[in-house]
Parts: sequence; structure tokens; C-alpha cells
Amino acid sequence: MTKLSWISEEIQALKDAGRYVPIRALQSSQGAWVTIEGKKVLNLCSNNYLGYANHPEVKKAAVDAIERLGVGAGAVRSIAGTNELHLRLEEKVAKFKHMGACLTFQGGLLANSGTLPVLVGKDDIVFSEELNHASIIDGVRLSSAKRAVYKHLDTADLREQLVQHRKEGKRALIVTDGVFSMDGDIAPLPEIAELGTEFDAMVYVDDAHGEGVLGDHGRGIVDHFHLTGKVDVEMGTFSKAIGSMGGFVAGTSELVDLLKQRARPFLFSSALNPGDAAAVLKSIELMEKDDSPIKKLWENSATLKDELRKAGFDTGNSKTPITPVMTKDEKKTVELSRMLYEQEKILASPIVYPTVAQGTARIRLMPSAVHSRDDIMFAVDAFKRSGSRLGMV
Repeated sequence: MTKLSWISEEIQALKDAGRYVPIRALQSSQGAWVTIEGKKVLNLCSNNYLGYANHPEVKKAAVDAIERLGVGAGAVRSIAGTNELHLRLEEKVAKFKHMGACLTFQGGLLANSGTLPVLVGKDDIVFSEELNHASIIDGVRLSSAKRAVYKHLDTADLREQLVQHRKEGKRALIVTDGVFSMDGDIAPLPEIAELGTEFDAMVYVDDAHGEGVLGDHGRGIVDHFHLTGKVDVEMGTFSKAIGSMGGFVAGTSELVDLLKQRARPFLFSSALNPGDAAAVLKSIELMEKDDSPIKKLWENSATLKDELRKAGFDTGNSKTPITPVMTKDEKKTVELSRMLYEQEKILASPIVYPTVAQGTARIRLMPSAVHSRDDIMFAVDAFKRSGSRLGMV
């Protein structure tokens, strides 16, 4: 026994419980089909919704920026790391989102963990959705604010929590995912915004999976519900539909100015790289010009869900392209993923505890605009065969 022998025991316990998830390395660019371990497999678990991660114009924009500005920003934004691309990108995002201003971060997790502690502190209270993303949970914890958790999609419970606890905080914040990444359902944002006004609580939405998916030309959930001006803070990422890397927070110009002075990831971590910033700019330009990839994404999503349901699979309550295939049994979920990969050439990763609650394991499928109908039907047929072998359908 050594002082680190517990690590092997922990890993073995994960394997015994069916919660040890293998991580496979791609040998090609993101796309409908990818190369792993020398073989081509159908990629059904990437967040590359619109195919921009390998779009020729997006790649060219990144390469051109690297040739001109180098591969790294070289410093934190507040010292010498801000370049003209950061400013152009922030102006573009603010305009695209119909918000006053925007601040970019190195990732969505850092956007949440940096912004939430600026909005609220130990004298304040946060009303948080029970299925909020881990980065929101971490950001709320870092803020030291009091917490009240309300039930998933339940605005009646949110109202009850506000009635009971609003006076416990000087400032109050309601925070929710826009699209819930594991289930694909959508927050009832109009009702949440109304409650924010009624109870004098700021409203913050994490729209990571809504960017490029919901709203006019992919502007997100606030635009989808026609709530411009009624949601105080919009947070999003550039690593999903946008196809690159980074995150952002959009709000008033005063909020952004304050974040520049107090948000720790902005102050203490090097800025977004020039190539990433340029790629994001180009992706947003493409979205503004042409929304046909978004339409194709939704078409593929509808086909995948319909065909899987016809085959007897439970795809949950998703209202977005996110397509959970609910298996519930964790060992069976990991086995289904293994069979799909080894026997059917399908990359479909298992989602098990602690990513989701115990008893809610699933294979989460992510169709994209670059999948063909033949790709979708190839996947459905593979699920039918593998599901039948495991006695699931």
C-alpha cells in the first residue's frame, strides 16, 4: 500500500459500477465521419452543430489571423493581451445578440465562474435551476451567495422559492440554462423573466446549447422567445454551434465594464487566442448570411428522433436537436456505447453518473447539419441491431 493506492481503488470502483467512460482520440477533423484508431466512424456525439469546426472559410480566417497576430495572445486582457480581434468580436457578438456590450472569455465554464461572483456575493441570494450546468453550480459556490434551488422547468416552484427567500438577499439573481444539455429541453424563459421583474431579481441565462440553434439565424433562446431587453445577462460559448473555442457574457455596457475590473478569469488568465477569435467572427458572419445549416440541423434532428421512437427507444422530452436515448441502466449504457463503436462504427458516448443523476443514464446523440439522411438512417439501423442484442427493443 502507498499513499496513492486509493486512486487505483477508485478507478476499479468506477469500472465495477459501469461508470468508467473510455475516452477516444480523433485522428481527423470534426465532421459527420471521423477517424479513430485508424477506422472511420459516424460521429454522433460532437457539439459541432453547424459543421463550422471544419468549414473552409472559418479555417482560413483562423490561419490568416495566426499569420498576422501569432498563435497566442501573450498576456491577460488587462495587461497586454487585448488585440483588435477581441474588440471586433465583442462588438459583433453584442450586435448579434441585441445586447449593449459583450465580454469574451477563454471558455464557457470560465464565463460562468467569472461572472456569477461579480453579480452576487455573501449578502445576496441566487435562485438556481436544479439541472443547471456544473459551471453555473461552481460559479454560484464561488460567489458565496445564499442558494435556493427550484425544480426543473417549474416556474410555480420558482415563484414559491422567491416568495419564501427573496428577502434573504440584498440582490437576487435567477440563473438557468437555456437549453439543458443532457435532456435537450428548453427553459420557460418568458415566465422566468416575468418573475425576475416582479421580485426585483436579475435574470441570467446560459445559452451554450441555444447559440446557433434557436432564434433568428441562431441568435439563441432570448431571440427565440422575443425577450430582447427582458433578460439581464446572456452567457454563451463559441465551442459548440460556433465551432471554435471560447465563451462570452453579454449585458449592459456598465456590466461589461465591471466584469473587466473584477472577473477573475479575465484578470488572471491569458486572453482568447487570435486564431480562435477570428474563427468565431467568421462563423457568426456565416450564420448572419445563411440560416440553411440551422434548418438542416433541425431536419436531421426530427428524422433521428422520429425513427428512434418508431424503433421503440425512449428519447425523453427533448425539444432541441439534443437526442438522449434513455437506457437508465449504467452498465448497459456503457455496453451499448461499446457495441455501437466496435460493431457498428458509431461514436456515441455513454452519459452516466455523476454527469447525470443515478438511474438516468443515456446515450446522448448530437446530430449536425453536416450529417446526411443516409448517415441518420445508418445510425438508426445500428441502434436497432445493438438494442435488440441487449434486449432494449
